[in-house]
Amino acid sequence: MQLDALDGRGPLYRQLYRALRHAILAGRMREGARLPSTRWMASETGVARNRVVLAYAQLVDEGYAVARVGSGTYVASELPETERAGAIADVVAAPPPPVRLARIARRLVARGAAWTAIKPGLRWDFSCGRPSWRDFPHAVWARLVRRRARLTGAADLDYAPSAGVPELRSAIAAHLTRWRGLACRPEQVIVTSGSQQALRLVADLLLDPGDVVALEEPHYAGARQAFEFARARLAPIRVDGQGIDVARLAAGRVTPRLAYVTPAHQFPTGAVLPLARRLALLAWARRAGAYVVEDDYDSEYRYAGKPIETLHGLDGAGRVFYVGSFSKILSPALRLGYLVVPASLTRTFAIAKTAADLGSASFGQRVLADFITGGHLEVHLRRSRRRHASRRAALLAAIAEHLGDRVEVRGAAAGLHVMLVPRRAACAEVERIVRRAAAYDVGIYSTTALHLRRPRRSAWVLGHGALSEREIATGIARLAEVIAGASRG
Repeated sequence: MQLDALDGRGPLYRQLYRALRHAILAGRMREGARLPSTRWMASETGVARNRVVLAYAQLVDEGYAVARVGSGTYVASELPETERAGAIADVVAAPPPPVRLARIARRLVARGAAWTAIKPGLRWDFSCGRPSWRDFPHAVWARLVRRRARLTGAADLDYAPSAGVPELRSAIAAHLTRWRGLACRPEQVIVTSGSQQALRLVADLLLDPGDVVALEEPHYAGARQAFEFARARLAPIRVDGQGIDVARLAAGRVTPRLAYVTPAHQFPTGAVLPLARRLALLAWARRAGAYVVEDDYDSEYRYAGKPIETLHGLDGAGRVFYVGSFSKILSPALRLGYLVVPASLTRTFAIAKTAADLGSASFGQRVLADFITGGHLEVHLRRSRRRHASRRAALLAAIAEHLGDRVEVRGAAAGLHVMLVPRRAACAEVERIVRRAAAYDVGIYSTTALHLRRPRRSAWVLGHGALSEREIATGIARLAEVIAGASRG
């Protein structure tokens, strides 16, 4: 019997199964022919006998062979010639059929990697929104994991509420009350797999296809994608030095159903929405019967002045959804975020979360609840804020030393990133420097893809959370060489 060589893909029994199936379909093993004994096949192919037994069993299960007790395994005789010919074509030569993608999928594929959070493999990657892995409280977390594992009982192994385990929802509500001034109850907290799922939940429940969403311009690309998937119409509202232009939002010809904002530290410009504009935004939402999504993505890191009061804390009409995540303050690997919904919508969103999935892993939720209620999160945040302040200072010093007045720095008072605005550079040159920097092992990111309409001028966004002070200084020095070389060119 002639067998093709094993293809090296997957477990050995699957490789042998595919080789035997191909021999059957190609006619090299005739209908009703007896397959060699498993002992002989193991000796000839070098595959362990128990793997051969599994391969034979797979052939029987899928109808290519039949097993006769006390006699052996035989090629099935029920396979007609026409079916065999079609099967041979499918196995040997048929290319995959074309796939018709939805319009939104075609747009996402066409846009490709115009904006990405991470560029793998770059030595000095100034990507945004990433904490330093060195800051993660490994020892404390490991101790809490061990303790929680010992305490886990049978009831804890069942499905947990999809909106989140009660102890984590309570812990998040208490933390937000202390740190951000939110007056929210635990049942208003929906635990999500990061902020992106929170945005998708809001979009799916509040938006019908064609509804208008007001979006900051420039804006966080993940929010745009969430609203695009909901088939919403996006209305870009200009951002200036004080955040979103609320007057322009209110004066629009079409009233948005929803407005997405980052008021504490606008992404990517770093602008802070002043109190007058925050109150005006809430007044607009009440008049228009609209909702506001407040993404408070890095408010824990503020290095100058008082903390910015949240829209949710100012809202008395139940028009604000508050989105947060533990990706930037602990680790994105936890895949845990939260959505605080208006009190009138708690049941609706709890039901919707069940329809979306059956909840995030409950064990990790309980460990995080222990971390918060034990006071470890507050200790970690204070320590982490000092370390990030040091990295921010190193970044600003390196920019001043190596780039001088060739760039303007914006948004440095808070968060884990700054925006660098070149004094004299068109969009095309900004994009070209991004590509040249990557060739020098430096990852920087253009704001061009963060606009719905191509801007006349662009800038770079540089995150400083995941790099050490020495790495920041070296990376900026290399970036300065790239920019100097582009200027000479």
